[in-house]
Amino acid sequence: MNIQTWEMLSYIVTVVGLPLAILTFMLEQRKERENEDEEVYQLLADNYTDFLKLVMANPDLQLRSLSQSKEMTDEQEERKLVLFEILISLFERAYLLAYDEDMRGKALRRWMSWEDYMREWCGRKDFRQHLPRLLVGEDADFVAHISKISLELESKEAHSQANA
Repeated sequence: MNIQTWEMLSYIVTVVGLPLAILTFMLEQRKERENEDEEVYQLLADNYTDFLKLVMANPDLQLRSLSQSKEMTDEQEERKLVLFEILISLFERAYLLAYDEDMRGKALRRWMSWEDYMREWCGRKDFRQHLPRLLVGEDADFVAHISKISLELESKEAHSQANA
């Protein structure tokens, strides 16, 4: 092999190999980010499952029923408030780790499941009543986000009651 052949091979490597290496690196980085995002989502989902186990361990608090038919003792109210505090902490963590204004694809689908959970809980009158206290000291953007959901659901509830 002469110097011209080596020179031509180096050009081929530069023109083809370098862009291919850069592309491979970028794809690997994207894949790694997606894996990290999926891991964060899974950890958050596991935490929510753990929260639901706490709810199931306290059936007297009626946190999964749509209507609250009985008065609660001070001790029951305290336990319910603590569970709501755990839930708000989890929602804030999910917001900080998973929410982005420019979400698309998988990230948006993952976030929408958290949005559904927030809507479900904000649909509860007792949760909404405690919300101002629960949101003290929380991230301002998160507070604005969940407050907007809460006000929207409260407005829908008031509207449906007015029409009933």
